[in-house]
Amino acid sequence: MMTNLFSTFDPATSTSMSLNWISILLVMMIIPMNYWIIPSKIMTIKNSLIKTLNFEFKLLLGQTSKGFGLLPMALFTYILINNMMGLMPYIFTGPSHMTVTLTLALPLWLSLMLYGWINHMNHMFAHLVPTGTPSLLMPFMVIIETLSNLIRPGALAVRLMANMIAGHLLMSLLGNNMTHASSSLMLIFLIQLMLMMFETAVAMIQAYVFSILMTLYTSELL
Repeated sequence: MMTNLFSTFDPATSTSMSLNWISILLVMMIIPMNYWIIPSKIMTIKNSLIKTLNFEFKLLLGQTSKGFGLLPMALFTYILINNMMGLMPYIFTGPSHMTVTLTLALPLWLSLMLYGWINHMNHMFAHLVPTGTPSLLMPFMVIIETLSNLIRPGALAVRLMANMIAGHLLMSLLGNNMTHASSSLMLIFLIQLMLMMFETAVAMIQAYVFSILMTLYTSELL
């Protein structure tokens, strides 16, 4: 039972080549250039969403962002479409694996740390000791702040992975029970429908949380 349940998240379709990972590249194919799209309500919603998010990112980054707001917007779009695609039948959910989430979080965090220590070393040292810290607590605060910086990419990756995999596991459990239950079939179907709506909201929220946290980490260095 558990083997069948977790096989939903198995990235390997064969021993020689895994075709499931192609799903994380399909994002590049389903987002055409605006030049080729006829204006519609969907495009209006998409443009208003981009403007709203871009405004929030600019507020967090301030006037010294120098166009960095494009990166969190790209992150948000990529993660959102991958999460939404994972809700469709027979499509592999890439963000439910640490391979994908850590690949997104670790290089971005590492590049931010290198940029900060190379260009703003004094600011990075000052950030290790918050303002108003008593002298006796300064050594401990340096250790705590260093550890909190080191676990940031792991926390970002685990947060996205855990939230995406939890709902999928619950839906898989209910889906397996639908094949054996006859009296409570309608109830399970309604629960599945509610879970699908909930997972859609989670897919959007997690994309927003990932991009907004990366923006907050960046704002500390600018």
